[in-house]
Amino acid sequence: MTSRRARRGAATLLLCLGLLGLPLLAGCGGTGGPGPRTARADGPAQKKAAPRSSVVFFLGDSYTVGDRGVLPETTYASAAGRLMGWQVIVAGRAGTGFVKTVAGQSFLQLFESQLGWRPAPDLLIVSGGHNDWRVQPPRVAAAARTLLERARQRWPGTHVVLMGPLWGNDTPPPNELAVRNALRTLATQMAVPFVDPLAERWITGNRLTHRGNAPQYIKRDGTHPDEAGHRYVATRLTADIKRLGLAHPLRRPA
Repeated sequence: MTSRRARRGAATLLLCLGLLGLPLLAGCGGTGGPGPRTARADGPAQKKAAPRSSVVFFLGDSYTVGDRGVLPETTYASAAGRLMGWQVIVAGRAGTGFVKTVAGQSFLQLFESQLGWRPAPDLLIVSGGHNDWRVQPPRVAAAARTLLERARQRWPGTHVVLMGPLWGNDTPPPNELAVRNALRTLATQMAVPFVDPLAERWITGNRLTHRGNAPQYIKRDGTHPDEAGHRYVATRLTADIKRLGLAHPLRRPA
């Protein structure tokens, strides 16, 4: 009986070895266990790469880069980047505007020296007009058009958002409202999304009269946001950016 079983086992083994080119079948080899498995041609499943963070550039005045004693990384621009998970570069200079210059530089010159030479971002947010309130609105709009056209030429696939002037209370001078209106009209003409802090009443009341939210968010100078104010402005801006569908912008193919 033992020799007969041995002969059957040997015959089975020879049969398995004869199946050249085929994976060994379970049961071959006499142990009843599974044979080795063939590797998949495409190898092990690869993990999907995490999506990259959007790169967002800001260009603006002291609200964007910070007034005296305030660093760019503590302004609303950087706070917005932290809220949205963006990689942010903050550019501009206090006291400047589309027309208003400091040391001979307006937004256009600051764009060229601080941003225009960099690789294209996914989104450019230009915020200004506060310091242009003494300038005739058509002139401000013309300068803004030149800047936006330059940015589009330099970075054809980059999304652009224009943000109107900020003010430290809810009663800006009449010409400031006219500047805002000119920028809003320009944005419509150029099909650029427009964020309007004045119309949306981001800042209400007045610090001096202790009305509205100005005492909570505006510094003693009556103009610039304090630390809490910058964080608050960031929440208002990012809410608008989400509404515009640009929370996670990616450059369009050029």
